Amino acid sequence: MKNEQLWAPWRLAYVQGETAKNPAPAEPLEFLPGADQGCFLCRDVASSADRENLLVYRGREAIVVLNRYPYNNGHLLVCPRRHKGRLDELTGEEQLELLDLISRCTAKLEKLLHCEGFNIGLNLGRAAGAGVPGHLHWHIVPRWTGDTNFMPTLAGVAVISQSLDSLWEYLEDGLKSP
Repeated sequence: MKNEQLWAPWRLAYVQGETAKNPAPAEPLEFLPGADQGCFLCRDVASSADRENLLVYRGREAIVVLNRYPYNNGHLLVCPRRHKGRLDELTGEEQLELLDLISRCTAKLEKLLHCEGFNIGLNLGRAAGAGVPGHLHWHIVPRWTGDTNFMPTLAGVAVISQSLDSLWEYLEDGLKSP
């Protein structure tokens, strides 16, 4: 039996249980009113370092960010720009843009990555699994037939073959057009 190595060193922090850390901002941050300065999503909105923060799209009311510890290639977070942790805090404009972005992102991912399905979800509150319970964010996880394999079963690890930097380049242009 031939052994092959799967090289994914950036996943080590996730496997070891470390929390996501954004790079230190090179520029002064301009936080929105009500922002939580400890929230990575609020820092992403306040920063202009989109590539370093893996922010691929800025809308009027919402943003799209690559998940630093993705479940699958193309795993995105769609979030309101403002720090809001409850659905009833969203304005009608925010709700419309968030739903529109979820729809646009799934269409772009399907076209760019040739995925065959999606898991789309919101963990509302810490008890429901929200890692950032104060800032709403929808997960869009592309799926392919047969994308589960022996790694999650034997090692509790998923292997993702594309770097976040490469994916950022791919999606940053793709999300600009309708």
